[in-house]
Amino acid sequence: MERSNDAEEASLRVLIVQDHPMLASAIERILESEADFTVCGIVRTGADAAVAAAREHAAVVLMDFHLPDMTGPAAAELIREAAGQVAIVFHSADDSEAALLDAIDAGATAYLTKSATPDQIVEAVIRASRGDVLIPVSLFAKAVARQRMAVAKQQDHDRRVAQFTARELDVLNLLAQGLDTDAMSQRLGIAIHTTEWHVRHLIEKLDVHSKLQAVIAAARFGLIDLQEE
Repeated sequence: MERSNDAEEASLRVLIVQDHPMLASAIERILESEADFTVCGIVRTGADAAVAAAREHAAVVLMDFHLPDMTGPAAAELIREAAGQVAIVFHSADDSEAALLDAIDAGATAYLTKSATPDQIVEAVIRASRGDVLIPVSLFAKAVARQRMAVAKQQDHDRRVAQFTARELDVLNLLAQGLDTDAMSQRLGIAIHTTEWHVRHLIEKLDVHSKLQAVIAAARFGLIDLQEE
């Protein structure tokens, strides 16, 4: 029996974001078996999810944590930018703590593993639509600690960068590329003795004894990126 338009408008609109067609169909059947649910779309990517969530006025987005075009947290940010306050429920085979913490950072209200039963999926979607948070509180403390550590690391990086002039950072990057003094001078358009002066100051500031040690220390402090060829 088809639902009336009024019934569909009153039902909970759920968008499924899942790269695997068979799993997406299985989830759709689980949700559509509930009288109060309407699956308003099934999409494969984060980009499509943002468009569909806004167009279909989804109340809950049930999506995989790893999508073909981006991560689940990145998709969650896009979805909220496009559709406002949509409840995000992740459903993933990835049950690592790192994934759970990323889900918390993304503002997810629930995180289900692929072993979740149909009843657990239904309950999670219902409670997410009500604003309930189903992620264990113990993980929030770890998420906050991780965010603080990231902030502290960034602040430390910023302090270190502030100790060096733009020219010194240029010299560091050229040292990392393996250029000698003559080549660096030509690249920067400065005299050789000026380049040597910059190198000496870099070695002193980094408290090392050679150009190689200066490059290693600068990379460790995040002042430069060492790109593998």
